Amino acid sequence: MKTSLTAAIAFATASVLAVPALAQGGMPITTEEVEAAQAEWGQGIVDISAVYTQGGDYEARARQHLDTLYNYGNSMVLFKPTLAAEDQFRGTYDEALSYFVRGMRAEDTGFAIKGWTNVRFENEGIVTDDDNAIAMGNYFFTGPDGSVTKVEYTFGYVRGADGKLKINTHHSSVPFQPATQVAAAN
Repeated sequence: MKTSLTAAIAFATASVLAVPALAQGGMPITTEEVEAAQAEWGQGIVDISAVYTQGGDYEARARQHLDTLYNYGNSMVLFKPTLAAEDQFRGTYDEALSYFVRGMRAEDTGFAIKGWTNVRFENEGIVTDDDNAIAMGNYFFTGPDGSVTKVEYTFGYVRGADGKLKINTHHSSVPFQPATQVAAAN
């Protein structure tokens, strides 16, 4: 009896250690949560633009955006902004803030203060794997004049300590243009 009890305890201990953190109280990430996080991200960009246009504290709104939606301070965040060439990657909170509202990098003109009035996500797909998720597709930014800019994206998500999804990977880029299209545009 003692041997079987010891074996059962060893098996239970090994099982608990092998179970992902989500099974110890968290919930698996769902597609619906990812879509809600995307909508919140898009609305955040629109809000930052609106606060800027109205002469308000747009930097505070951008900080709220980063604090609420990104996983800075809890783990590494892989961030490759759309319009970054000299400093392609923004691994720190301050570098991300600089990209969104301009600041510490000369190339940063404030992506989130360009007057965006709408952001729409069009997912190619969303992959969920219990405690993380990844989404890829295009998102479309509507400018103040009604023009629409198409951007390709990949976002990775983890569940934060507050139970909400946090971005731990964000890669954006403008769509590829073959050399013939680039030459014709110039």
